[in-house]
Amino acid sequence: MGRKRKKMPLLEQVGVTDIGAEGKSIARIDERVIFLTNAIPGDVVDIQVNRKKKNFMEGYPVKFYKYSEDRVEPFCEHFGVCGGCKWQQLPYEKQLFYKQKQVADQLQRIGGLKEEELKMMQPILASPKDRYYRNKLEFTFSNKRWVTKEELESGEEIHERKGLGFHIPKMFDKILDIQNCYLQPEPSNEIRAWFREHTKGAEYFDIREHKGLMRNLTIRTANTGEVMVMVAFYENNESYIQSLLSSFVKDFPQVNSVMYVINSKANDTILDQDILLFSGKDYIVEKMEDLEFQIGPKSFYQTNSEQALSLYKTARDFAGLKGDEVVYDLYTGTGTIANFIAGSAAKVIGIESVPEAIEDAKENSARNHISNTVFLAGDMKDAFDPELMQEHGKPDVVILDPPRAGVHQNVVDNLIHAAPQKIVYVSCNPATQARDIKLLAGHYSITGIQAVDMFPQTHHVENVVLLEREKDRE
Repeated sequence: MGRKRKKMPLLEQVGVTDIGAEGKSIARIDERVIFLTNAIPGDVVDIQVNRKKKNFMEGYPVKFYKYSEDRVEPFCEHFGVCGGCKWQQLPYEKQLFYKQKQVADQLQRIGGLKEEELKMMQPILASPKDRYYRNKLEFTFSNKRWVTKEELESGEEIHERKGLGFHIPKMFDKILDIQNCYLQPEPSNEIRAWFREHTKGAEYFDIREHKGLMRNLTIRTANTGEVMVMVAFYENNESYIQSLLSSFVKDFPQVNSVMYVINSKANDTILDQDILLFSGKDYIVEKMEDLEFQIGPKSFYQTNSEQALSLYKTARDFAGLKGDEVVYDLYTGTGTIANFIAGSAAKVIGIESVPEAIEDAKENSARNHISNTVFLAGDMKDAFDPELMQEHGKPDVVILDPPRAGVHQNVVDNLIHAAPQKIVYVSCNPATQARDIKLLAGHYSITGIQAVDMFPQTHHVENVVLLEREKDRE
């Protein structure tokens, strides 16, 4: 027989005091930390513990005795079930406060920054929009949508199980049917509603059985007003696909790019798939200052266009380029930062592991008549090495914008060896950023910190740090 699970404790009338990493709220009992979801600082709650470790516990509120004075009514009907926009109960000013605090805490606790050094932190840059700020959303068709609590309690028999929406957190096979989403501007909601209505006769994808026709819907909107729609089908039912997309183009003539893909793989990724053009052009255009960026169906682009400009301006200001520098842009993606700063540098070398992204970066340089960029595809831990620097020149400035995992130890070692005057570190994960900064301690000192809110209503935050080589090490 298996071991009997211990009954988890119920903690009564506990005051929620703070918000920590990953957006979880914090309460304390006898100096022991409890991380909990669905509560905010100022709430007094009973907590059902569902995980118990030596130094901490995790749980969720089962009863509220007092609601925080800061609490606001969530604006979305899907709040609490949908995995997105988890901070709707917090007013936007408080969201900014806790994001700034999160960055400071990580830099101090993991990065070893002293209280004095944290004083150089600038106030976080707020997003001009706290709703309808995303330029890309991906929806999933499912024949087993999530049945809501209200539906179950109604006692009525549920016949329709088709859904088009987002994955329920931690449930790969359950999709919440989204009626209205506040993340992307119109015509996003109208397009999703159209596809739900016009695919009633088609079989939606079953992720467990791997069958069904309708699989995914991706909508991209640009700050130029251009729109791209891409539909992923699991089966190649050519007559149905042609009929469906012809109807869509007729009803949405304003959509600039209509594309589709037949993805019969087990996973949803399309980077290795052929994307077919049905109508219009195979890209849309984003503008940033006087530059234009061509966004294709596989392109990576910051999802909050307005705040991307704030982020890149911060990186450019921190770099403080005079025009004669050699700049390396590591993890360049589609070359957005590289092209953005190229006019202020002598030469920019962008490195990225995804070959398609490098092709986009080259195209974006050509589109904007930029001739002083070089883009190379390769795994960063191997590509950024002394041999490369010998060929293209030693860097005066290095810009880092790595994925959430941060930079590899090889990259840190090669940065120390290359000894650029400045390193501008752009991060979507302040914890790994702080870890990497600590590895550079003794060689580089922090001289600038600027958090940028790219993702309102969530705990996610971008942070830019300026590191300058310590003079006595030159």
